[in-house]
Amino acid sequence: MQRLVNVIALLSGLTSLAVIGGSAYVYVNMETWQSEAKERLTDLVTGAITDSLPKLLDESLPELPELPTKTGPALPF
Repeated sequence: MQRLVNVIALLSGLTSLAVIGGSAYVYVNMETWQSEAKERLTDLVTGAITDSLPKLLDESLPELPELPTKTGPALPF
């Protein structure tokens, strides 16, 4: 019976250490992960805007009428 209690206590202690260690690891690396995520998001947004901007500009500009190829006579003064 004592052995079972010791095994349960050992497993409980290891679980607590794993939770504390994992939390400390996340806390220490949180800033690095955030900055990497910001850089990736900035790259994605910049790429999306760069790819879609020429198409949006082409669609928003009106069609120009065809320019005349011949001119009329000079106007009198």
